[in-house]
Amino acid sequence: MLRKDLRNVAIIAHVDHGKTTLVDEMLKQGGSFRDNQVVEDRVMDSNDIERERGITILAKNASTYYNGVKINLVDTPGHADFGGEVERVLKMVDGVLLLVDAFEGPMPQTRFVLQKALALNLKVIVVVNKIDRPDARCNEIGDEVLELLLELDANDEQLDSPILYCSGRDGTASFSPTEPGTDLKPLFDTILDYIPCFDGEPDHPMQVLVSAIDYNEYVGRIGIGRIERGTLKLNMDVAKCDFHDPNVSGKSKITAIYQFDGIGRTKVDYATAGDIVAFSGIESVNIGNTICDPADVTPIEFVKISEPTVEMTFSVNDSPFAGREGKFVTSRQLSDRLHKELLKDVSLRVEEGEQADSFRVCGRGEMHLSILIENMRREGYEFQVSTPKVLFKTINGTLCEPYERLVIDVGENCVGAVMEKIGMRKGELVHMTPQGSRMRLEFIIPARGLLGYRSEFLTDTRGEGIMNTVFDSYQEFKGNIERRQTGSLVAFETGEAVTYGLYNAQDRGTLFIGPATPVYAGMVVGECPKAEDITVNVCKKKHVTNMRAAGSDEALRLTSPKILSLDEAIEFLGEDEMLEVTPKSIRIRKRYLDHATRMRMLANKKSKQ
Repeated sequence: MLRKDLRNVAIIAHVDHGKTTLVDEMLKQGGSFRDNQVVEDRVMDSNDIERERGITILAKNASTYYNGVKINLVDTPGHADFGGEVERVLKMVDGVLLLVDAFEGPMPQTRFVLQKALALNLKVIVVVNKIDRPDARCNEIGDEVLELLLELDANDEQLDSPILYCSGRDGTASFSPTEPGTDLKPLFDTILDYIPCFDGEPDHPMQVLVSAIDYNEYVGRIGIGRIERGTLKLNMDVAKCDFHDPNVSGKSKITAIYQFDGIGRTKVDYATAGDIVAFSGIESVNIGNTICDPADVTPIEFVKISEPTVEMTFSVNDSPFAGREGKFVTSRQLSDRLHKELLKDVSLRVEEGEQADSFRVCGRGEMHLSILIENMRREGYEFQVSTPKVLFKTINGTLCEPYERLVIDVGENCVGAVMEKIGMRKGELVHMTPQGSRMRLEFIIPARGLLGYRSEFLTDTRGEGIMNTVFDSYQEFKGNIERRQTGSLVAFETGEAVTYGLYNAQDRGTLFIGPATPVYAGMVVGECPKAEDITVNVCKKKHVTNMRAAGSDEALRLTSPKILSLDEAIEFLGEDEMLEVTPKSIRIRKRYLDHATRMRMLANKKSKQ
């Protein structure tokens, strides 16, 4: 039976191409808000970190109405580190809106998400967004998208995908790049005409694939998915199974069913095939499980989520300042929080570490793990993490490592500096395309080569460069890559940093701290331009004497310290360093705090080499 009253659509694109802004306008023009209702920009980005960083991290559901048809919208992340969110929600929809920036064109994540959509044989509507940009290249972008579809072996129907030209910010859409529209009516009409109605079997035994998980303190886990066939009813007995794991089984009762209405949820007594619903009552439900009628237990095939490529070790904080600022500090609390994250994040892996009170946490990239760290510190957790490392694989007896496809947009005057640095990190140039006064460079580079490069890249391009990456493949190990060309300034003793000590230390490099900052022996207080560590005494005070000289009492001038953000601190970490994370502070420290121990370990390392 065709559900002509329903369309299920996901919005996919590269990061910062305007997905969430377009969803805002679709909800407004679809009547999801009152005329006098005050609505924030990017209303779907409800998470604090999402609003601060201006990126979508979690896929979210909403709905709107047009001409009596309910349109379920799924807003997806655009950053490659959160690609797992995109992969699983595509099973809930029948078509996608592929957003492409009117200047940047198809980017690495555009290729990634489009490839996943084509593999599931979903209908694609191409939306060239931000046509109000002064540097928009609307006509060229259409050709670039067609080339991408050809590269990804799209079928004839997908190659004939309709193209619309939108301004998400202004809430307009049109079929011509030269004639801007007045509203989003052309987009809504195209969705109704081109995205297929769900063809379900309401009279067959019920079946739902769980594509997302939410959590509520009162009802526990909440499964989210599309009903593939049958009718889901309140207080209905259901069975659980899994396509990839025959051991998953069990029976439960549905205690609540919700449908998405606008950006909220409405409680209902039943829902039929095609509806995207949230439901509770199944205690151990997981992403990828199939919830069935006990009379016909048949699992639905679930997309295999891409494997993690980067790992970090999370461990209990054992620094001299441990326990001063955190609310949750024990290994049991740390373990519980990490395993709770596994319930919602399908791309994450957590294992016991090699040492006591430590855990190996594997994710899709540095940002993926840094978002987890930031969320945990805001919740009151205190812990320490190691430097990020890539995950190696042995394929056919050969040691292989993950490679990334790196796309860089820079001014022509910065191309030389970027090529030199990427060459040092074992990157290979694949394409070089001029775009006006800028140049687009595309590289294939080992993921190890990108660790710690972002801040260096921004310095080399004077903050004007744009870099984007997406996982490419596993290839043969490329040999040693120097992670860092600089050393650290390490505090000599425990105490409080004073102006006199900092003044003497600032000649050795760039400081990370200012006066009155508590420090301990072995804590990193700055960056040394040479590739070696230097111990400095930032707690040293000026001795009082009864001698006076001209100018001796003049104020000592300190250079402003470089205050590192969480992401910058993770990038800076060396092999023998740890990052101490608390709700109030971020401190870089040496793994071995004692100076003599560090020297001994360094001597042993050199003798082995």
